[in-house]
Amino acid sequence: MIKGGPKKDLQAKHIQSILISQPKPETEKSPYFELAKKFNVKLDFYPFIRVEGLSAKDFRKQKIDIQNFTAVIFTSRNAVDHFFRICEEMKIKVSQDCKYFCITEAIALYLQKFILYRKRKVFYGADGSTKSLLEVMNKHRDNEKFLFPSSDSQRKDIEEWLKANKCEYATATLYKTVSNDVKEVIEGTEYDMIVFFSPYGVKSLFENVPKFEQNGTRIGSFGPTTSAAVEEAGLRLDVKAPTPQAPSMVAALEQYLAAINKK
Repeated sequence: MIKGGPKKDLQAKHIQSILISQPKPETEKSPYFELAKKFNVKLDFYPFIRVEGLSAKDFRKQKIDIQNFTAVIFTSRNAVDHFFRICEEMKIKVSQDCKYFCITEAIALYLQKFILYRKRKVFYGADGSTKSLLEVMNKHRDNEKFLFPSSDSQRKDIEEWLKANKCEYATATLYKTVSNDVKEVIEGTEYDMIVFFSPYGVKSLFENVPKFEQNGTRIGSFGPTTSAAVEEAGLRLDVKAPTPQAPSMVAALEQYLAAINKK
């Protein structure tokens, strides 16, 4: 059962346990484990959501010819994985001249798993925000046909920008996000903090525990859309990343734990 003390005690209460709503890192060298050791905090990992890819048969129903597009927009690693999976299943050869527009540098570098990485065809936003990605895309909007691979609940902001700027584009649903059963995890253990990494994780929380009350539980979030989902759900947001001072969730948690421990 996730619970906490009265709100006035939040700043005084040390964090002893954190629920990370992602799979446990595969390597023991993960900075999360260093964080746990440094602050003597218990970290539990449990994914609140899972991704299910659409089959090539279902993708064909969208009547989208991938080879007709000169640029692809990626806002997640899942989108990268399922784009190249569909291409492989359908035996589609992506042009060497295709450009890739990524919301973060990390996603841009992730493309090296699938393509020969060349800076002149891989672009990314300066600070990981949608605004910075759109600024980069704006320089190319008149010369490219954009394909936006996404989940069944794609980002509306990017699609609205493409439409408003009269770009040639199509959105391609390649995977769907499904809530995991986390009711037992949430109700069976006391955590001082929950950390979310996507709006779907927040949605999963309330699908599993519709009457969830935050009380003294701290909430962390990564990414602007996740932060917005946390606040739209009526939850108090305590730790936010990325920021100029904390580019990763681990860095944000480290700063917060250090501040709490001083009190």
